[in-house]
Amino acid sequence: MKYALSLDQGTTSSRAILFNKEGEMIAAGQREFTQHFPRPGWVEHDAEEIWESQWASILEAFDKAGCGWESVACIGITNQRETVVAWDRDSGEPACPAIVWQDRRTADFCEALKKAEKESLVTEKTGLLLDPYFSGTKMRWMLKNLELVRALSDAGKLALGTVDSWLIWKLSQGLSHITDVSNASRTLLMDLRRCEWDEEMLDLFEVPRSALPEIVDSSGELAKAIIGEGGLEIPISGIAGEQQAALFGQLCLEKGTVKNTYGTGSFILMNVGEEPAVSKNKLLSTVAWRIDGRTTFALEGSVFVAGSAVQWLRDGLEFFQNASEVEDLARSVEDSGGIVIVPAFTGLGAPYWDPYARGAVLGITRGTSKGHFARATLEAIAMQSADVIAAMRDDSEQSLTSIHADGGAAANDLLMELQADFSGVRVSRPQVLETTALGAGYLAGLAIGYWENFEELKGLWSLDREFVPSLDEESRKEKRALWKGSVEFVRGW
Repeated sequence: MKYALSLDQGTTSSRAILFNKEGEMIAAGQREFTQHFPRPGWVEHDAEEIWESQWASILEAFDKAGCGWESVACIGITNQRETVVAWDRDSGEPACPAIVWQDRRTADFCEALKKAEKESLVTEKTGLLLDPYFSGTKMRWMLKNLELVRALSDAGKLALGTVDSWLIWKLSQGLSHITDVSNASRTLLMDLRRCEWDEEMLDLFEVPRSALPEIVDSSGELAKAIIGEGGLEIPISGIAGEQQAALFGQLCLEKGTVKNTYGTGSFILMNVGEEPAVSKNKLLSTVAWRIDGRTTFALEGSVFVAGSAVQWLRDGLEFFQNASEVEDLARSVEDSGGIVIVPAFTGLGAPYWDPYARGAVLGITRGTSKGHFARATLEAIAMQSADVIAAMRDDSEQSLTSIHADGGAAANDLLMELQADFSGVRVSRPQVLETTALGAGYLAGLAIGYWENFEELKGLWSLDREFVPSLDEESRKEKRALWKGSVEFVRGW
């Protein structure tokens, strides 16, 4: 039996999942790794720990499935996207801590570029906005502020990349320095229409082309993992940033189809076809995937804090021991008791794009309980996504009557009910919630014939449950107005 092995390298943990030809999860391994917060607004990872956690998750999956590398037909990789790793090409050692997508340290630089009226040029070229979220500003910061990174660059030994590039470098034993077009489209350095590194953007962000990976398709025989002393070679044939992989895993293959992934953040993507979309609501135009040289584009709204707000209740406030307990706690009260939580812990993403916003809890009374906090947190997750869905509806001029939901928090029925109510759309949850990993597996498997075509994949998707809006329009407007007023309170903090 041969399997498609998906490596799902996320913000807080690394996972490895084996899928069979029916798209069923055979076994999975997972390892959490350390989050570092050296200063307010800074978020870092240890790149070596990321690799070690990913490798350990693979071995755990093999152990559960009772197999080994010989049972792997292909490898698909999906990853936290804008996080940047810098390493020495000769030694393979990280040159500094990885700067995570949530990190805000480059906010002042982004503001300076905006004041210099560079944002319209950046958006026209890349489809993105000037925000610390994206990789290019992080790369520039490393080069400007870290002596070892500068020295490696001067010596022509520096490798820069997102986490997909780092994992492929390690798996290929340093033979391949590549990234797929979906990850490259998140850097601020790629021309969105040509899907190539753009010299004007490289100059603007002062990033040397020599340090960057080669941009490749999202599906194809892209690189080879070299395993063990015998040098067993396994094709790395699928690569996509985590949100694009989820769009593919949800089989949103037609123009106008939409998914929302509830992970550390919440990310809504719409397939917009073979031409980039232009947003008037500060949504992002990005690459969904490229297969056989043909590019599919997406419109995206990024919410920075979703599942991490539940982690805050668990770890910061110690309301419960397991994140899954939040639903029961939230259902212990009829409503949020009049409180609103705006979890802008690392600023606000779409459609606000305010790196200076910070979180707030508003409307507390003596009667406020843990249950009210839990319910308000779930409401905040749903409200943030509703903001994006409203902007996407306006940009696309489509009714958006349905979205596909996935990610760990999509298992929370109350959250799905709130999402349907606040956004006014049906929410469809598939039986397999691991659609990010599944998408990477599908991309990998298609390249080698493990799955034949899109039609075969469509036959593998199955519905678990659909959530239908039950809130009347007047009540929805009242709740949305209260939310929007609360958001304005925390902006520019």
